[in-house]
Amino acid sequence: MIYLYTGEGAGKTTSALGLALRELGHGKKVIIIQFLKWWKNTGEYKVRKKLKGYEIYQFGRQGWKGLNNLNEKDKKLAQKGLDFAEKSLRRKPSLLILDELNLALYCKLIDINEVIKFLKSIPKNIDVVITGRNAPKKIVQLADYVCEIKTLKQPKKIITKKGITY
Repeated sequence: MIYLYTGEGAGKTTSALGLALRELGHGKKVIIIQFLKWWKNTGEYKVRKKLKGYEIYQFGRQGWKGLNNLNEKDKKLAQKGLDFAEKSLRRKPSLLILDELNLALYCKLIDINEVIKFLKSIPKNIDVVITGRNAPKKIVQLADYVCEIKTLKQPKKIITKKGITY
């Protein structure tokens, strides 16, 4: 099954991590590929050594900010992330999370047809979660479950909080 979390609201990665936690609770293997992410001070990255069966890999350029300053290095890293995702299937995870894949596609860092070919090649016994805003229509059509996350209310001043927002 392909699960897709998209939309402008917060909680797409958090939803995917909730599924990862459930899989791990049943003794299954989870591999997370993070596109465009590089910051290692997040809870989901820091916990990697404490959870059996949990792997997380980042394919983002350190220090990048904003979608307007992406460059060729970002394209190479996104492609490297997709190639790594393909190779990771050999390790037979029960859940493969492609975090921010939608955003990488939206920014044209990787070819959508290549991604679709990859997604269609994934064995049926491996569930896939795709996150990120601006999900392409082709990915929405391919997914089995699609959830759009939207914010109904938030504080005027958004406060980041360790353990909640990162």
